[in-house]
Amino acid sequence: MRFAAIADIHGNHLALEAVLADIRAQGIDEIVNLGDFFSGPLEAGKTADLLIPLNLTSVRGNHDRYLIEQEPAAMHISDAAAYHQLSPSHLDWVRSLPFDTVYRGEVYLCHATPKDDNLYWLESVSPEGFVFLKPIEAIEALAEGIDLPLILCGHSHIPRAVCLSDGRLIVNPGSVGCPAYDDELPYYHRVEAGHPLASYAILKKTAVGWTWQFRTVAYDHMAMSALAAESGRADWAGALATGWVR
Repeated sequence: MRFAAIADIHGNHLALEAVLADIRAQGIDEIVNLGDFFSGPLEAGKTADLLIPLNLTSVRGNHDRYLIEQEPAAMHISDAAAYHQLSPSHLDWVRSLPFDTVYRGEVYLCHATPKDDNLYWLESVSPEGFVFLKPIEAIEALAEGIDLPLILCGHSHIPRAVCLSDGRLIVNPGSVGCPAYDDELPYYHRVEAGHPLASYAILKKTAVGWTWQFRTVAYDHMAMSALAAESGRADWAGALATGWVR
């Protein structure tokens, strides 16, 4: 078995187009999608029109949930920007998606963690705002009860793989469309790829277990940066241009 995993597109249709082309170039025709498809000041509608017809095995992320649970007036500015570009059929598709699922009988998929779609699985944040690898004991505690060899999550936008003590593997493919952001919770922190490329992962089952390959893909990130700037989002413009929060 060999397939690709994508996550955290955040309305960046140019990044998604480039990643899909790279996946095809690798000879891969199966993809799983780990949520947060649309939120952001970019092209949510175009992203939906590209993504939904692919009929990928997908799970819903926290920002996808906000789009269908919150009133537009109460939404964060990025969610509201996406919401106003999406059609009723786009939102119905989001509603149809599960919180988590199992792919091909042996791969567990969720956006963040099995019980909380807004909690980093593999990372912790210090009160000083440092983002670091969570202790293995805490990672394994969140994986309790998932008796599958491969676990995939997104949410933190950080490509990372962690081997558990019992041989299970957890992989975060990184973000397709948002290389840097800041957040106030649980403490103010920044997540920064340090580059503007799109990220995804290839997973392969071998005779001795699962392996992974992280890939980065160039695309016209400056066009997306300019679009964010036109929308008055200097934070997104800088992140898309550089991979840093400035």
